[in-house]
Amino acid sequence: PHPVPAAAPSPRRSSPEHGAEAGGGVPGRPRTKFSAAQLQELERSFREQRYIGASEKRRLAAALNLSQSQIKTWFQNRRMKFKRQTQDAR
Repeated sequence: PHPVPAAAPSPRRSSPEHGAEAGGGVPGRPRTKFSAAQLQELERSFREQRYIGASEKRRLAAALNLSQSQIKTWFQNRRMKFKRQTQDAR
């Protein structure tokens, strides 16, 4: 019998439909395209406070018709963008 390879590569990692654009997000959920009005309100809230509290997250989610997870993720991503921008400025 032929030897079995120690570890076969994961088919998800190397399959063509999961190329450079696939961010490894939640399966089955398309990327959220925020409207200009949503972004304006998210940015305004971010300028006031970089870390969002639970009550403000609930308020924004209801006001912008987004999930609290989407709000939380947007703030995480925005803080990383802010961090990159401030490091680049040095």
